Amino acid sequence: MPIAVHAVVAPWTVPLTDAEHSLALYGIVVAAFALGAALLRMWASRTDVSARYRPAALTGIGVTAVAFASYVVIAGLFLLGYDHVGGLWRPNDSAAFAWSARFMDWSVSVPLLVVELIAVSTLTGRLARRLRAVGVAAAFLMILLGYLGGVVIGGGTDVAALATWGGISSVFFAVLYAVVIVTVLKSLPHLPPMARSPYRSAMLLLLIVWFVYPIVFGLQGQVWGGGWTTTETLALCAADVAAKVGYGVLIHRVARMRTASDVVHGVDTHPESIWLEQVKLADGVATPPREPLEVSSGRQQADPER
Repeated sequence: MPIAVHAVVAPWTVPLTDAEHSLALYGIVVAAFALGAALLRMWASRTDVSARYRPAALTGIGVTAVAFASYVVIAGLFLLGYDHVGGLWRPNDSAAFAWSARFMDWSVSVPLLVVELIAVSTLTGRLARRLRAVGVAAAFLMILLGYLGGVVIGGGTDVAALATWGGISSVFFAVLYAVVIVTVLKSLPHLPPMARSPYRSAMLLLLIVWFVYPIVFGLQGQVWGGGWTTTETLALCAADVAAKVGYGVLIHRVARMRTASDVVHGVDTHPESIWLEQVKLADGVATPPREPLEVSSGRQQADPER
C-alpha cells in the first residue's frame, strides 16, 4: 500500500479566522512598537559610552532601525495581503511579501548583531577582523539560503528545496554559533568583572533565540493551517524583539560598564558621569586640554607625540 505524501503548504497561503488574523496582527504591531521604542532609547543613549565602544552603540541603532522599518512594511503588507471573504481572511498575492520581507530584514540585521558583539569584545587586530568577516558572511549566507529554500524555490512548497537549502543553511548556522561562542569565551577573562555577566547573558540570549528560526523553518514543511501560521508569526515576532531589543540592551550595558572601567583606571575619559540603574559607576572626566604649541624662531612647532 503506497504511503501518502502530503504537499507542503506555505504559511502565507492559508486562510485565517478573525481571531487568528487579529492575533497575528497584534504580534506584528506590538513588535513594531517595541522596536521603535528601542530605537529611540538607543539613539538617546548613544553618548553614554566612550568613543572606543561607540561602534557597538551605533550598530545597535542600525539593527533596531532596520527591524523597525521592516515591521512597518510587514504590518502594511499583512493588512493588504488578506481579504475578508465568507467569514475568513483569505490571502491574496500580497500575503507572501509580508512573510518574505522578514528575510530581507534578517539579511542585514543578523550580520549586524555579530558586529555588535565583537565591537564590545576584547578582541583586537587580525583575530577581531577575521571573526567579524566570517561571522558576517555566515550570517548572510544562512539567511539567503534559507530564503531560497523557504520562499523562492517552489514558492515555499517544495519539500526537496526546504530540505536541501535548509541543510546547507544549517552549516552556516553552525559556523555562526562557533563565531559567537569563540568571541565570548576569548573575551570573558579580559573583561571587567561587572561586565562579564551581561556579556555572557547576551551570548546565551542570542544562541537560544536563534533556535526559534530554524524551528519555524522546519515547521513550514511539516504542519499547516491558520493556527500554525499564527503561532509561527507570533514566534518570529517574539524572537525578533528578544534578539534585537533584549540583546541590544545587554550589549549597551556591557559598553557602558567597559566605559566606566576605562575611566576609573585612567585608560580613557568620558565627559559625563556614568550611571547604571541609579548607581554611579564612574565620575565624569573631562578630556585633558591640549598643550599650547611651542614657539621657536618665530614658528609654531607641534608636539611630535601628538
